[in-house]
Amino acid sequence: MAVLPLACAAACASFASLAQTTLPTVVVSATRSEQPITDVVADVSIVDRDAIERSGVSSVAEVLARVPGVTINQNGGPAASTSLYLRGGETRFTAVFIDGVRVDSQATGGASWNAIPLSQVERIEVLRGPAAAVYGSDAMAGVVQIFTRAGEQGFFPSVRVGLGSHGTREAQVSLRGGEGAFDYALGLGTERSDGFNARPQGNPDDDGYRNESFSGRLGWKLAPGQRLELTWLDNRQKADYDGFVPGVDDQSRSHLRTLGLNWDGRWSDAWRTRVSVSRGTDRYETTPSPYLSETRVDTLLLRNEWKAGPGLLTLDVERRKDNLENDSTVPAVSDRHLDGVALGYGLRSGAHTLQVNARRDDDSEFGAETTGSLAYGYALSPQWQLTASTGTAFRVPTLFQRFSLYGTPDLKAETSRSAEAGLRWQDGTRHAGLVLYRSRVKDLINYVAGPGNCLNGVGDWAGCYGNTGRAQYHGATLSGGLRVGMVNLGGSLDLMRPKNSDTGMLLARRAETQATLTADTVLAGWTLGSELQHVGKRYNDAANTQLLPAYTLLNLSASTTIARDWQLLARVNNLTDKAYESVLGYATAGRTFYLGLTWSPR
Repeated sequence: MAVLPLACAAACASFASLAQTTLPTVVVSATRSEQPITDVVADVSIVDRDAIERSGVSSVAEVLARVPGVTINQNGGPAASTSLYLRGGETRFTAVFIDGVRVDSQATGGASWNAIPLSQVERIEVLRGPAAAVYGSDAMAGVVQIFTRAGEQGFFPSVRVGLGSHGTREAQVSLRGGEGAFDYALGLGTERSDGFNARPQGNPDDDGYRNESFSGRLGWKLAPGQRLELTWLDNRQKADYDGFVPGVDDQSRSHLRTLGLNWDGRWSDAWRTRVSVSRGTDRYETTPSPYLSETRVDTLLLRNEWKAGPGLLTLDVERRKDNLENDSTVPAVSDRHLDGVALGYGLRSGAHTLQVNARRDDDSEFGAETTGSLAYGYALSPQWQLTASTGTAFRVPTLFQRFSLYGTPDLKAETSRSAEAGLRWQDGTRHAGLVLYRSRVKDLINYVAGPGNCLNGVGDWAGCYGNTGRAQYHGATLSGGLRVGMVNLGGSLDLMRPKNSDTGMLLARRAETQATLTADTVLAGWTLGSELQHVGKRYNDAANTQLLPAYTLLNLSASTTIARDWQLLARVNNLTDKAYESVLGYATAGRTFYLGLTWSPR
């Protein structure tokens, strides 16, 4: 627990930079419009490519584990099944987009985090708080926007190779450039690892994995103010895992694909139109234990933006179609569609910042749902700002929860009401923030063991999904950063209480306390960084009988330029070789080493 006083003393950073990150001037996650970070009332964190490369980790989930308000649980290594809880909310309560393309699994609910290739990621934005009034169903706890590399004028190649513990080796190639009306960005990545034994009580073997990824963005300026862009990403992952049958070496195959076509028309300084057509596909299968599930999310979005004096008015018309192919679902009801219309208005005038959003969604199965949000910020001085917001959100049950062997067709949609208040301070590079939040969820969907109305009502694994109760998520996030002498300090402290409102018990696998403290400096041409991560105790089960003890990790990094255009990175994660579990019965990596070399001419 010694890390907690240190985190408070440092006033802790809004994504404390993995070493130190300079926030981009523009974000899009809060409203779907490009906004200067100074105009955003919402609670947003940004992770840039420099921070990702310095991290030395191999998965998006490991990067997000450093972000305030995020809890990550993994059933083993980077390729294992992964859950993300934003402010304690269920994994399915976070909407995930890759280059604006919605990705989701209608089988598990939420994105397949282990299948998103970190090698292709340029930037990540994390929006904490309900955003259904902007994005529709699913955005109950927040939104994660992931962006691949974009093209620019000129020619910028990059090559990166790396070696790490557990026989890990990786290689990445990136080509970015542009000339005249065209720009492009292409990326290839491969990663292999022998892994480690993820279930010490299961099969005594190492659970390795292999990733092959590709991303691309092609842009064409059709005319002044008119741009067409094609984006795609493809990642194929093969991973070993220990199933439920002793002595059987199971293997999973994941295939994540996104494809988007976007047209952006700027008719004047005040009027802009965007049209996006996209498909996100999430496929998962296992062998020799047979299982197959594939989700496709097709989206058509028409967006108009009008500037009216200091304000911005937006209108969205959106159609989304979900399709599920799963071994245990009823073929006749494998898809559904949702039509949404959303209005937004944002204003910054003097000391006042205002954002209002309203949306109405019509689901082919559940009918209409209306959501809204209101956010306000007031600048007490050039350094201090007060913020407050409130919003409603919902999540339609997945097709698997309704129509699988374990499904209940008459499930209700989960709904929430949330409110938060914040205080921010910024003085040059020094900054601090405090956010208090509270969210209440009704008709929470859980798997209920025992006889039920579903097809799986008998036998050893009897049970089905049901709207079993209510949940409450409330907490506080303290964050900030400052420079002391030659050392940059930053960090974050999260105090959360995600609980079942009916039983008073903590929700499974979510800690009440999390903290991150970072420090970095430059010495003799080397950038040296250190990072403490603390996760408090949790319970593996809803009854709060299976304790998962607290743990603290120490990570170190060092990087330098060894020659023109050549950079060397060394990283040690979990320096003290701490043994811990985020899911009962599944091991995590001990002390690991990583060495990476990057060639990037400028």
